Amino acid sequence: MAVLTGKAPLGAYSDITMKLQHPFRTALVATLGVGVGILLISSVQSLSTIMLYVGTALFLALGLDPLVSWLERRRLPRWAALLITFAAVLAVFTGIVLIVIPVLVGQIAQLITQVQRLIDSAVNGSWNPVDDLSKWLHSTFPALDVDMAFKYASDWFNSLDFAQIGTSAGNVILGIGASIISLITGAIIILILTIYFTASTPSLKAAAAQLVPASKRARYIDLSEQITASVGHYVMGQVTLGAINGVLSAAFLSIIGAPFPAVLAVIAFFFSLIPLVGTLTGSAIIVLTCLIPGLSSPLTAIVALVWYVVYMQVEAYLLSPRIMNRAVSVPGAVVVIAALAGGALLGLLGALIAIPVAASVLIIYRQVIIPRQNER
Repeated sequence: MAVLTGKAPLGAYSDITMKLQHPFRTALVATLGVGVGILLISSVQSLSTIMLYVGTALFLALGLDPLVSWLERRRLPRWAALLITFAAVLAVFTGIVLIVIPVLVGQIAQLITQVQRLIDSAVNGSWNPVDDLSKWLHSTFPALDVDMAFKYASDWFNSLDFAQIGTSAGNVILGIGASIISLITGAIIILILTIYFTASTPSLKAAAAQLVPASKRARYIDLSEQITASVGHYVMGQVTLGAINGVLSAAFLSIIGAPFPAVLAVIAFFFSLIPLVGTLTGSAIIVLTCLIPGLSSPLTAIVALVWYVVYMQVEAYLLSPRIMNRAVSVPGAVVVIAALAGGALLGLLGALIAIPVAASVLIIYRQVIIPRQNER
């Protein structure tokens, strides 16, 4: 009858309407999902600095927790252990601000003055490193023909616009000043958050344990204690290695007459906190600083190079195994992969937390996954 009258049944219209609505509904839901995803990504990017502060503070709080626990085992109440720990942290922070910062500012000002003097000498033509190097090579290696190569190098050097370079250097100096102010502000924020997280570590652990079913809560608490202890001992071990490198660097660089020993010692300390490549990178920066003309002789740089080559061997084969083996037990290949992956994902913070995170994953693998597989 529907065919004879040329009219479709009501159910057919309903099916056509549903078929038309589904694509629009799907497209609407997909668009909203993409919008929410973009909003989340932009929010994470906007909050990246705050997340970095919070992550660093949590990392440091876990590093201070073993010290608080050690004081508690000495029959001190928790409030007294926290007070002693915070007093030590504040004393170190205040000492850095009152002692190291003025020395750093003075020596950085000397370094900037020296660099500016070199640029001015290059502008007025009184200093030409290419000619100086050419004369030194001719006197040292008289049989070596370097005239042609240095002709091209000299032409390139004379073509440089040192006035523009000086302007760029001024902009860089202003940027460095702003970065130092930002760094100090971030350090104060991290210090406050670290104190708060350290004081509330038990309550944070208890709150996280409440999210786990009661039947598995004891096992979760045991694993979390092992993981946090591993992270804490790793932080303390890495800080110990950095302190050893910083103190020895300050003493040795002062003895050999290296320029800016306080600045270079601070560089050695902070770079030693970075696993794998930190000590090597900091040592390279120190040696290159000793090569700046007018600050020290090449012999000083050579002596510093020999010192850091020897120190890196001592650290790798003597200090690091004795200090770090008590903190984390991670195979060497896993250490390399974790540090590279953490640095690629989260930068410096990722490189710092990569090894304790790898140790935590290994604890879960050995004590949770493998026993479950053996039970089957």
